[in-house]
Amino acid sequence: MSQGTPSRETFVIVGAGLAGAKAAETLRMEGFGGRIVLVGEEVERPYERPPLSKGYLLGKQAAEQAHVHEAEWYDRHDVEFRPGVRAVSIDRPGNRVALSSGEPVRYDRLLLATGASPRRLQVPGADLQGIHYLRSMADATALREALAPGGRRVVVAGAGWIGLETAAAARAYGNEVTVIEPEATPLHSALGPEVGGLFADLHRAHGVNLRLDQGVAGFWGAGEVSAVVTSGGQEIPADVVIVGIGVRPRTELAEAAGLEVSDGVLVDQSMRTSDPAIFAAGDVAGMYHPLLGRRIRVEHWANALNGGPAAARAMLGQAVSYERVPYFFTDQFDLGMELSGIAAPGEYDQVVFRGDVPGREFIAFWLAEDRVVAGMNVNVWDVTDQIQALVRSDEQIGAERLTDPGVPLHELI
Repeated sequence: MSQGTPSRETFVIVGAGLAGAKAAETLRMEGFGGRIVLVGEEVERPYERPPLSKGYLLGKQAAEQAHVHEAEWYDRHDVEFRPGVRAVSIDRPGNRVALSSGEPVRYDRLLLATGASPRRLQVPGADLQGIHYLRSMADATALREALAPGGRRVVVAGAGWIGLETAAAARAYGNEVTVIEPEATPLHSALGPEVGGLFADLHRAHGVNLRLDQGVAGFWGAGEVSAVVTSGGQEIPADVVIVGIGVRPRTELAEAAGLEVSDGVLVDQSMRTSDPAIFAAGDVAGMYHPLLGRRIRVEHWANALNGGPAAARAMLGQAVSYERVPYFFTDQFDLGMELSGIAAPGEYDQVVFRGDVPGREFIAFWLAEDRVVAGMNVNVWDVTDQIQALVRSDEQIGAERLTDPGVPLHELI
């Protein structure tokens, strides 16, 4: 048991996703002997979300493989897992959480890992059948059933990560795919136009029809969707529609409780909110990042994987400074990549490449005043540690050395 943490204490975790499950696991690993209550709205036990748009959606991975723990783990580690239960409100003066199941739960420490929910299109016809959003296992199952027959006309609204990954899955099933995106390139807000354009080339090479510089104005159909109308007035036939236009952090519970909220529940570098007894982790946390010197909110898998344990250790009173370099990965068609750092427009002044860009085997570096702020390895493996070291170094390196394959990455620092 951790020093200063008596067994009578109760730690409540609201949100049974990856961050919440790994927090519960870490509490036990660190010796916490008190009561752990893990509350989750879904009836599924905690699972990882990347397979929903990758292996599980493609039929290459069973649902069981996505779960964080085996079913017996929660009882074996004395974690009170409450599936299908929603946290209704937080009584901060009374240190209680009201649950949809009726009874309140007292807490000594509370972790909010409530995640995010998909942004919804507010256009005519948005309530038609056949329009899919992807966030849960149930969503992925329904979408897989819609795509798997093949030979269908699929329209994807949004060329972000979810949009492109589901577009690739739809093509793998032999469907006709059109992607609609209001920006000039896919992934513009994540990678900028230089690398976003490379993903446009990738998808076009695999038969995806891209409609860029236009959004979705509405849907047509009699009960079920049959066409998508773009902001440019084009009408695109559709049997299946996938909407991937981003997510919103689920801050309603925190906001109603009077916690500081601004594009996420605001936390310091130890994942603590404006209430010293309440912490937040994962997609919902707007955290101060010591390496960057500002607040960021990271929606990627690695942030949930590592942020939940960091919050758990902070709940136990350990000194925590969460400053991991943001990390993301994707697999689309024959392209696999890992991204380290933040490569959004406004964060950099140039992009340089090392390797074979046309052959899709290269590393891209985003630079700001000759300092590496992000790096992406495409079909080049076992270099993430070196790339992250470059991001952390904050040293001026220069494009010539970065692009020279004769200079090993570890010698650049």
